[in-house]
Amino acid sequence: MDITTLIPAFGGVAYTILAFVVALSIIVAIHEYGHYIVGRWCGIHAEVFSLGFGPVLYARTDRRGTRWQIAALPLGGYVKFLGDADAASGKDAEAIAALPEDRRRMTMHEAPLWARSATVAAGPIFNFMLSLAIFSSVLLFQGRAADPLTVDTLETLPPSFAQELQPGDRILAIDGQTTPSLDDFEGYLESLTVAPTLDYRIERDGQEVTVQGPYLHPPIIQALSPRSAAIDVEMRVGDVITGVDGQPIYAFAQLPDIVADAEGTPLLMDVWRDGQELQFTLVPRRVDLPLPEGGFETRWLIGISGGMFFEPRTESPGVGAALSYGVERTWFVITSSLSGLWNILTGAISSCNISGPVGIAETSAAMASQGAQSFIWFIAVLSAAVGLLNLFPIPILDGGHLVFHAYEAVTGNPPSDRALRFLMSAGLTLLAGLMIFALTNDFLC
Repeated sequence: MDITTLIPAFGGVAYTILAFVVALSIIVAIHEYGHYIVGRWCGIHAEVFSLGFGPVLYARTDRRGTRWQIAALPLGGYVKFLGDADAASGKDAEAIAALPEDRRRMTMHEAPLWARSATVAAGPIFNFMLSLAIFSSVLLFQGRAADPLTVDTLETLPPSFAQELQPGDRILAIDGQTTPSLDDFEGYLESLTVAPTLDYRIERDGQEVTVQGPYLHPPIIQALSPRSAAIDVEMRVGDVITGVDGQPIYAFAQLPDIVADAEGTPLLMDVWRDGQELQFTLVPRRVDLPLPEGGFETRWLIGISGGMFFEPRTESPGVGAALSYGVERTWFVITSSLSGLWNILTGAISSCNISGPVGIAETSAAMASQGAQSFIWFIAVLSAAVGLLNLFPIPILDGGHLVFHAYEAVTGNPPSDRALRFLMSAGLTLLAGLMIFALTNDFLC
C-alpha cells in the first residue's frame, strides 16, 4: 500500500484533534482561572494550576508559591488548593492538621463558607463571562447592518444570476416594493417574486437608477452546520445551488420545502463553485432544533445557511447593545441546553442530541474550517454549555460542591468525611457513565 494515500485522512484527524484541543484548552483555562483568582481574592492559596492531566510537560512556580503547569493529556485541568488531597478537592485531613493555625485559613476546607462557595462558583461564572464577552465582541467587531440598506461587498454568483449592483449602492426598492427599515424586514422577503432576476431601484452617486439583480437571498451557502449532510459531501461556503433534482433554484427560501418533502430520500443538487458546475447527492437528516420561545421542533435538514448576495454596510451597535446581545445569546445557550436535556429525559426528542468528545471534536474542526470567527463563536457556545454542566448538582462537579455548601449553611456542619468520600465516588461513577453514554452516541447515532 502506498503510504501517501493515508496523508489526507491523517491530516483530517490531526486537524480535528488540534481544533478540539485548542477549544477545550481555552475553555478549561478560563474555568480554572476563575477558581484560582477568586480563591486568591478570598485568601485561599492555590498550590497547583494545571492545564491537562498526567505527565508534566512544562512547569514554573510564581512568587506566591503556585505551580503553573501544562500536562500531557489536554482533556481538562484543575486547581489544587492548600489542604486538598487530590485534583477533585478531596480533604487531606492530616496535611491540614499539620499546618499552623494561621495557614489553615488558607485551605479550601478551613476557609469561611462564603469564601469556599465563591471560589467554587467562580469557574462556571467565568465560563459564562467568556461566552458573553465573545458574543458581544463579535457583534462589536462585525457591526450590524446600517439603515438604509446599502451594498458594501458583493458575493460571487453564477453568470445566470443577473448582477448589476455595485458597492455603495443604496437600495430603495426591490421588485417594485419599497425597502423597509431593517427592523421591519422580516416579512419583506416573502413578498418578493421568486425569480432569477429582479428590478432594484437604487441611489448611486446621488441619482436614482434601476438595475438588475438576483433574488435578495439567493441559494448561496454562507455557513455549514457541523456533522451535517452538506459537510459529509464536502460542500463549501460560497457554493451556489442552482438546481435540485432537475428543478431550477433561484431563492434560498425554496430549499426548506424541497428538503422537507424529500423526507430523508437522497437529493441531487446542482452546484456552481468558482466557475465549475458540480453535482452532490445529499441525504437530509431529522434534526431537533431549539425554538427561541422554548421547546424543540423536528425538521429535515441538510445543514446549510444562507443570506443576502452582498454584505451590507454596517455600523457599530454601541457597547451597551453589544453587551445586551451577549447576555441574550449566552442565556439562549443555557435555556436551550436545559430544555434539550428535559426533552431527552421525557422522550420528546432523541437522546442522540447528546454528543461526546468525538462529536465535539468533529464540530470543533468543522467550525474551524469555516474561519476564525466561526470557531470563536463555537468556543462561546461550548463555554456556556460547560459552565452549565459544571453547575449540575453531581458530586465531584462544582454544582455538587455548592450543594454540600448549602447543606452546611442550613445545618451548621459540613457532611462527614465518610459521606463526602461516598458521594464523590458515586458522582465519579455517574459522570463516567454519562461520558460512556455520550461516547456511544458519537458512534451509533
